Amino acid sequence: MATESKTASGDFLNNLGKVYGIYAGGFLGFVILLAILEQLGLPDRVLGYLFVGFTILVYAVIGVLSRTAQVSEYYVAGRKVPAFYNGMATGADWMSAASFVGMAGTLYALGYDGLAFVLGWTGGYVLVSVLLAPFLRKFGAYTVPDFLAARYNGNLVRFLGVIVLAACSFTYVVAQIYGTGIIASRFLGLDFQIAVYAGLGGILLCSMLGGMRAVTWTQVAQYIVLIVAYLTPVVILSAKNYGIPIPQLTYGQALQDITAREQEIVAQGLNVANTLKPHITPFLTYDKLNYFALILCLMVGTASLPHILMRYFTTPSVRDARKSVAWSLFFIFLLYFTAPSYAAFAKLEVYTNVIGQSLDQLPAWISTYSNLGLVKIYGVTLQGLAGTIGAVKAAIAAGAADMASVAATLQSKGLTSELAAWSANVDPVKAVVFDAVKANAAITAQEIFNPAIHAASTAAGNTSGLLGHSGLSIDNDVIVLSTPEIAGMPYVIAGLVAAGGLAAALSTADGLLLAIANALSHDVYYKMIDTHAPTARRLVVARILLFGVAVAAAYTASTRPADILAMVSWAFSLAAAGLFPALVLGVWWKRANKWGAIAGIIAGFGICVYYLVGTRYYAVGFYEMWSGLSGASEAAVTKFNDLKAAFEGAAPEAKAAAWKALDTHAQAIANWFGVRNISSALFGLPAGFIAMIVVSLLTAAPSKQMQDFIDEIRRPKGKELMEGGNLVREVH
Repeated sequence: MATESKTASGDFLNNLGKVYGIYAGGFLGFVILLAILEQLGLPDRVLGYLFVGFTILVYAVIGVLSRTAQVSEYYVAGRKVPAFYNGMATGADWMSAASFVGMAGTLYALGYDGLAFVLGWTGGYVLVSVLLAPFLRKFGAYTVPDFLAARYNGNLVRFLGVIVLAACSFTYVVAQIYGTGIIASRFLGLDFQIAVYAGLGGILLCSMLGGMRAVTWTQVAQYIVLIVAYLTPVVILSAKNYGIPIPQLTYGQALQDITAREQEIVAQGLNVANTLKPHITPFLTYDKLNYFALILCLMVGTASLPHILMRYFTTPSVRDARKSVAWSLFFIFLLYFTAPSYAAFAKLEVYTNVIGQSLDQLPAWISTYSNLGLVKIYGVTLQGLAGTIGAVKAAIAAGAADMASVAATLQSKGLTSELAAWSANVDPVKAVVFDAVKANAAITAQEIFNPAIHAASTAAGNTSGLLGHSGLSIDNDVIVLSTPEIAGMPYVIAGLVAAGGLAAALSTADGLLLAIANALSHDVYYKMIDTHAPTARRLVVARILLFGVAVAAAYTASTRPADILAMVSWAFSLAAAGLFPALVLGVWWKRANKWGAIAGIIAGFGICVYYLVGTRYYAVGFYEMWSGLSGASEAAVTKFNDLKAAFEGAAPEAKAAAWKALDTHAQAIANWFGVRNISSALFGLPAGFIAMIVVSLLTAAPSKQMQDFIDEIRRPKGKELMEGGNLVREVH
């Protein structure tokens, strides 16, 4: 049976080009078929179900066919993955919801400043190639904590590595599941909370049975889908607008047209609130310090992410690991080189065809995404209006006679969610909703959308009846998904993009969940709890842990904790501060020892977590403690003091709103030297290096055998030094 399994595996590996060529052709044929069905009148909802359902089914079939009961196959795909395909799988693993769904949206919103993400994430692979990937492959471990434990001779370092791995990977995987929730809620018509768990099912089907083996071959398939989906809309827009189907070549012309349109928007009086930031002007969102700090943190974080480093454990040799990094860069480059163009074309479409349009004639896609709360017109969404209608009905039922008594009535009845929905509106919108519900209790959000946005527009100082620049707010995370609809493309293109976004989120979520579950099952359970556990039990434990972590991540994502890019960026700083010093010095400095590694991980990770959590969740207290180090201006300090006084003097019913205003402002000024928490590794990273170097020098040097071991790791030739987490070669 084992021989038959190896023969089948060998046949598959020998025919990878043919297998994935057929797959790519089949996928293209599927897209063409759906395009034909759309022209024949198949409903959009059905097309959405077919796109999402079919692609998840294919990934699930690959996952089931790749199931395995062998430890090396489950953890490192048997170390048989060719460099080219490992590069493609790494590209899919890397192209998370942040890259596919969030990157172009961030560039759309930030313009020049958004390039920090492109530079940081791409540059990180240079560090991976030069400093870590080949040497970790030579080491031959199953997981990153495996390397830490063997290099620093102790399970305490292993355990600290698992903590850092779990923290950064869990933060990251929540973002991916959040992304699947957005896509599924839009294209399957599901409630967001339900959509999150639907996405979770697809993730588990791909990874639970076959581990790294299943994830690898699924990710190759997912990369084909996501890159085709990402390139298609922007290629069409480039050809439509400029006659050249290569967006990178027409990007400069698009920037010129955006600049010209920005000037027209100002000249036409459509920038009432003065919110327009020129797309090509640098340092409008991030100052120079934060711009370059973010690039550094993202670069170092990329080189420290366990789920990415794990991918290079799967290649047949050290040389293949090096080649695999090069292929990874190429496949990632295809998307990142296109993302700025995607953002530019999307912004040009919005500025040309949406801004300046009559509020009574807004395109249909605005209603679609407003219903999900992802597009706002002067702060109004269909989703929010539906909640406000429910609040008014509840208040009237409880005895509210007029608009002025709604809030007090809801508060007296303890209806906190309804009170929040009501309080989120400006008074003119409240009046529209209250009068409409009182006249017709069965009224819908869609029926009062136009009166509500007119009221909100007037309240914002725009009496022209046209949509001004400040009036349109598009969630960054839906720019890529909505661009085909914004540009008026066939729905099949929108469905294709959704399938690509889902592939990106699923592929990264698979890799992250596997990294967490493998660390818990291999490094904690097998290496620290039951060192004699048989193979079958180890794999059962791994699968149970995978399921448990996945459910916990889905629950966290369902609470909508923050936007995708922020969560991902936190993960990079956590990985950089917690793991990079121990990994790099472990390879390149023979004097680094166990106690230095422990001190470095605790200091770097601890300071990073303290800064991130303190500035985000306890901003008022953090600012008051460290106000002497804050980069806040005198005006910002005065505003903080005024808001604090307002909070302390607020009536009980106004305390919550006053605290929210104070906390929001505090988050903008709670910092050290003006560094934003997205770059918290700027403090944790040097702390980790300093602590590790100082403590290593103050304590005993590693043994001569360990120092020779490190020398051997840095030699490019030879077989790995470990197998299954155990040393198999003695170094003298």
